[in-house]
Amino acid sequence: MKDTIVINGARENNLKNISLEIPKIKLVVLTGPSGSGKSTLAMDTLQRECQRQYMDSMGMMADAIGRPKVESIEGLSPSISVGQHATNRNPRSTVGTATDLYTYVRFIFARLGERKCPSCKGSIPPSFEPSGRPDEEDEWMDRQTMDCPHCGTELVKVGMSHFSFNKPEGACESCGGLGHVASINEAAVFNGDLSLSEGGVASLNGVHRDIQTRILMAAGKHFGFEFDPQQRLKDYGEVQRDMLYYGVESDAFKRHYPNVKPIQGTKFEGVIPGLWRRYKEKDGEVGSQEKEGGFFREQLCPDCLGARLKKEVLLVRVAGCSISDVSDWSLGEVYEWTKGLMEALPVEGHHLLKPILHDMPMRLKRVIDVGLGYLSLNRQTVTLSGGEAQRMRLASLLGSGLTGVLYILDEPTTGLHPRDTQGLIRVLQQLRDLGNTVLVIEHDVEMMRAADHIIDIGPGAGVHGGNVVGQGSLEDLMASELSVTGAYLRAENLESTARVRRQGNGGQITIRQARSRNIDIPVVTFPLGCLVSVTGVSGSGKSTLVFDILARWNPESREKTGCKEMSGMEQVGNIVIIDQSPMGRMQRSNVATYTDAFTQIRQLYANLPEAKTRKLSAKHFSFNTPGGRCETCQGLGVLSLDMNFMPDLEVKCHDCKGRRFTNEVLLVTYEGFSISDVLNMSIQESLPLLKSETKIAGLIETLCEVGLGYLKWCQSVKTLSGGEGQRIRLAKELSKPSKNHTLYLLDEPTTGLHPSDINQLHALLSKLVDSGNTVVVVEHSLELIRESDWVIDIGPEGGSAGGKLVAEGTPEQIADVPASYTGKFLKPILRGIR
Repeated sequence: MKDTIVINGARENNLKNISLEIPKIKLVVLTGPSGSGKSTLAMDTLQRECQRQYMDSMGMMADAIGRPKVESIEGLSPSISVGQHATNRNPRSTVGTATDLYTYVRFIFARLGERKCPSCKGSIPPSFEPSGRPDEEDEWMDRQTMDCPHCGTELVKVGMSHFSFNKPEGACESCGGLGHVASINEAAVFNGDLSLSEGGVASLNGVHRDIQTRILMAAGKHFGFEFDPQQRLKDYGEVQRDMLYYGVESDAFKRHYPNVKPIQGTKFEGVIPGLWRRYKEKDGEVGSQEKEGGFFREQLCPDCLGARLKKEVLLVRVAGCSISDVSDWSLGEVYEWTKGLMEALPVEGHHLLKPILHDMPMRLKRVIDVGLGYLSLNRQTVTLSGGEAQRMRLASLLGSGLTGVLYILDEPTTGLHPRDTQGLIRVLQQLRDLGNTVLVIEHDVEMMRAADHIIDIGPGAGVHGGNVVGQGSLEDLMASELSVTGAYLRAENLESTARVRRQGNGGQITIRQARSRNIDIPVVTFPLGCLVSVTGVSGSGKSTLVFDILARWNPESREKTGCKEMSGMEQVGNIVIIDQSPMGRMQRSNVATYTDAFTQIRQLYANLPEAKTRKLSAKHFSFNTPGGRCETCQGLGVLSLDMNFMPDLEVKCHDCKGRRFTNEVLLVTYEGFSISDVLNMSIQESLPLLKSETKIAGLIETLCEVGLGYLKWCQSVKTLSGGEGQRIRLAKELSKPSKNHTLYLLDEPTTGLHPSDINQLHALLSKLVDSGNTVVVVEHSLELIRESDWVIDIGPEGGSAGGKLVAEGTPEQIADVPASYTGKFLKPILRGIR
């Protein structure tokens, strides 16, 4: 068996026919500037070929995947890629259910839980009384009831299913186990001053609104009245309003026409029933449109108060705690609680519980070691960042015991404070020591120092990258003259002189008595006209302070905004929030459509003489509508291949060969390029072609300034990392004119950026500040923190041990605070030492 993976002639995307060897059973870091070709080498070449060879060995259609552009790859192992894209967006999925830790907790409560008898108030022993005899235990478990030893009252046996909020036995009946109840905000859905055609119903738009309007008009005609889509909603009669709001099947409408049945095609559902139907179909998840429009109000369930379970289940105690208490704790606290139970467990009996209490601390420790000890069991997985979701899966993989596997990880340090990186490194080293090869795409210097082997791709991004510019040890990389990473590590460009910090415009936002989640801060100040970094270890409360308190301040409902008082907001004209929430799940949404550049590109092609001769309009140059698109793949360029138990695969469309359009549309060219050619260009490559188109050229330059010039226009937004998506949003905002003082709130904008690219991002953020705005970033990058004018450090720890104001001041002042973990790591970098 080869002790290296040998790659010969890799040419995928921007790779320049590179050849290299990757040592096996090592921790290997793949680094380089953003867009240099790291992911292309790891994911599009190595991972795809691993997947193709696996299918080939199983006798499946390996050719359908498409062989990567590489001459040969020898010595491959079975591979597992661990990316940052969350897959489970079900609101019922929590950290506890996703890691199976909640199953362990349910088992413990079913075995050791005590409760009070509702009749005599006496203490009822655990559901299972240990006798040490398996036969007696099995007989007892078959029973559905138990007798109270004090009064003989027959009670329902509380088993594992009663502690699950996803099962009817345990779920709170009021909220169905979701922990919250929803109501429709009619004021957000309906605007009485507008007509239906003018957008008077916010939940109906585009083609959907046109279809529903036609059904409404037909229904009105059937029932003998006119339904005018041009009439303002507030001028509707009672019958029109009841039909629009509640539908023809509702009791509200039937009272007007009790004996008339709707005919086919006039069964209008009603706006409100339609919203509820979609809400239930998504199992309580509010969609992006409903969320952005504020169509639903969600509040804590009045019965279970967010605990999700029935009241009688919440009365069960283990060591004085309910299962809701345990679920609210941080994983670090659950770890200590579990160890205490193990020590207190009697020697005799509980032979099934001992393995659980032995295994559970080990599982918890793995999750804690990857820097997630601040999470709670009841934290919804949909709220996790890409980095958190990736590390949670990594902790599960460590317990699998697999050997001989190639693990490919995409920036696992994303979202980690430098203090927590060492724990993650230990986990990766454990994976390696089990006999696996761990290939990590990473920019973090500490990860590079821990690596057995480093491969640097570059020297630049896009067409300027794709070469191996250095490999070997850290010292070998630093010796390479071509390596941008080596230059950074040699600290060639680091200024050793003292920096001049902005003093701001004299204004400030002051928050008093901030209380939300783990945040407990008497007073904190954000100076205006500055670049402000909010720092702290993972889970310390940074995002809560910025996005749940500062961004949501509403003086009319102070109890909902997490603080008692906030002053200075009147000096801000506008607030722009740019976080790392998913950009969308639609396969058709790509970089060109999301940035609105595609509209300009389509119009450019529609105005060409060849297009006019062929009578092609802008709609024919859209892959989203019939007319000019390939109908075999409906303009996607790929077809989905159902892989049963594996993720679906996308294969190139056999008709259009991935070009998305009909031959007639592709014959229309601009400077020799078809619209498909332009979509397959990177943003940076398209600038010389489109520089005369002023609207597009400005956007392209801005996208390049935020470090995204390497992205292709046709790249699906589903494939973008949280950092890439955030910088696209930032570029869109920068392209809009702003006259008022704007407060920009950004969530880790350096995610996915090479240290050399962070300098470019800092220059862009400085441009915003120097234009009279304020920029607040939640950040872990020491490079950006070092360049900030003001730092607010939260901590000192994560979870319940965090949420305090550790320090605030200039980076130099933070570095002098002994209690600040950020200051500890910031001090050497301020002195020019990495």
